[in-house]
Amino acid sequence: MNMSVIIPALDPVATAKPREIYRSTKSYDHSEGLSCCFRQWRATHSHCRLIHGYALAFRFVFATHELDERNWCFDFGGLKPVKAWLKEMFDHTMLVAEDDPALGRFQALHEDGLIDIRVLPAVGCEATAKYVFDYVARYVEAETGARVWLESVEVKEHSGNSAIYSR
Repeated sequence: MNMSVIIPALDPVATAKPREIYRSTKSYDHSEGLSCCFRQWRATHSHCRLIHGYALAFRFVFATHELDERNWCFDFGGLKPVKAWLKEMFDHTMLVAEDDPALGRFQALHEDGLIDIRVLPAVGCEATAKYVFDYVARYVEAETGARVWLESVEVKEHSGNSAIYSR
């Protein structure tokens, strides 16, 4: 019996080694003191339309194809400016959407020294995750010369609710 073995031609794309991805995470938990208030005015069916607050927590996932000279994805010591920005944005502040019909009233409370307002494009955990992602992604890209990218940001209202944004 003549048995011949047929070896299919190798497809260089199919046989190429997939590029490795290294990931690292950094979290700032609820104890960081990032306590802020929200008003989700579009949630007319819910009590979330009322002013309410959370001690937010953040989790960042960084990724790279190439580790640095220390074999790190990202040097967490370089996140001090990010932590300072998180405190500036979310520590004892009031987040209001730029299209909130009551924005003028909130701005007047701010001018009277009763609240420290932050006007965002939109309010809610998902929108906050995107807002933070956009800011931190630019920082990470500049800090690492685009060697590292921000893969995702998770924002937690509490242990039961969170939202994740990634590109």
